[in-house]
Amino acid sequence: MRLKMCSIHVQDPATAHTFYTETLGFETLMAMPEYNLFIIKDPGAGEGAVGLLLEPSDNPIGSDYMNAVYDAGLPAIVFGVPDVRAEYDRLVGAGVKFQADPAEGPMGVTAVFDDGCGNFIQLHQD
Repeated sequence: MRLKMCSIHVQDPATAHTFYTETLGFETLMAMPEYNLFIIKDPGAGEGAVGLLLEPSDNPIGSDYMNAVYDAGLPAIVFGVPDVRAEYDRLVGAGVKFQADPAEGPMGVTAVFDDGCGNFIQLHQD
């Protein structure tokens, strides 16, 4: 058994797809705009890559969950990067808003940013 796909609720999958591919650097695994379906993957990931479904939050349960997590200031997902501080600088330069500067804690270096699509995303140093 292996992880095939996971999802994150977003306000608008097409807008999220643009942000996640053009700003964050993920690659498109599948895009079917006519169905509001967008799945991304890690850059350079080959066949069998884990997909991240940019899930429409048009279901009241999904919307309530997404909004409650966001309102609590909690990250919806964690992305690994080799250097959190370098990624922080790159993303700030691209206009991404962070909750705070990168910080080192017991679990390593982290930083949390707003994806502009209804979620906070945590970066964690690999």
